[in-house]
Amino acid sequence: MHPETDPGTIRPDAGMSEAEAAAEARRIITDAYRPTAYRDDTPVPAHGDTPPVAQPGRPPMSQGATDASVLMLAGGTATAMVGGTAAVLMYVSQFADPVVCGLVFGAPTALVLALARLAKRARPAPDVHHHYEGPIYQDRRNVHSRTTGVWAKTNNQQ
Repeated sequence: MHPETDPGTIRPDAGMSEAEAAAEARRIITDAYRPTAYRDDTPVPAHGDTPPVAQPGRPPMSQGATDASVLMLAGGTATAMVGGTAAVLMYVSQFADPVVCGLVFGAPTALVLALARLAKRARPAPDVHHHYEGPIYQDRRNVHSRTTGVWAKTNNQQ
């Protein structure tokens, strides 16, 4: 724009003193740098319809996935410690047999895996609770099915 037609331009012939010109310049600069958006910094409620926000650290995942990832991290750490111990032992002794070290350090791992499988099978059956309204008839018979042959033949026995 041309300085004479722009109303925001300070002209020396406008009859302003040096202090008035500086004040007007500050006002123009302040108006030019005024924010065009407003951010509401009021805290959001801790409960309600607010969607969850991912927090720093591990990404959000199901409880089963979290348990599996912790189990994998623990297994990896245990494997690294056992392998590191075996490597240090072979290096320090200078004559350790790698096969013997593998058997000695692999046996606890195999034992832990076997105990984990046994504990998994030894878990008690979950309690099942049913809630009904009105007259109910429950049939608790077990039917054993057996399918044999090239041409499928199914025998159901109670």
